[in-house]
Amino acid sequence: MSSLRIRLRIDFGDANAVGPGKIALLERMRDSGSLSQAARELKMSYRRAWELLESLNTSFRDPVIVTSVGGKGGGGTTITELGTALVAAYRSFEQETTRRAADYFGPMTSRVARKAGSGAKALRRPVTKSARPRAAPKKRGRGSKRL
Repeated sequence: MSSLRIRLRIDFGDANAVGPGKIALLERMRDSGSLSQAARELKMSYRRAWELLESLNTSFRDPVIVTSVGGKGGGGTTITELGTALVAAYRSFEQETTRRAADYFGPMTSRVARKAGSGAKALRRPVTKSARPRAAPKKRGRGSKRL
């Protein structure tokens, strides 16, 4: 039986969105206290992680992560109450949506084809392109010139 998985993106207007990548980044930053460590764990460049963090922090009136510059005590990141609430709301909604998807799509999971490269024979034939008959060339009338 195949398992269902939901990937959500929540849009807060046209320019602000939160999805699985930003939430995972917030969780890793919360756990490690470091943007660079979180980026490494997610196999993401530091620059990309910083861009996602900036996007999150500019999407809301209050920051979701507060950063401190390195130095003698070292830098770090701290997730704010808003950041904690955002992660909790996203994960709760994701779980609820996954449960509801199981209600709607669960009966179909037994009909999902196995992956062709998994060593097992595929359950259905692959789609093949059929040959289309070519259109007959248009006949030109007497006296028409080809340009």
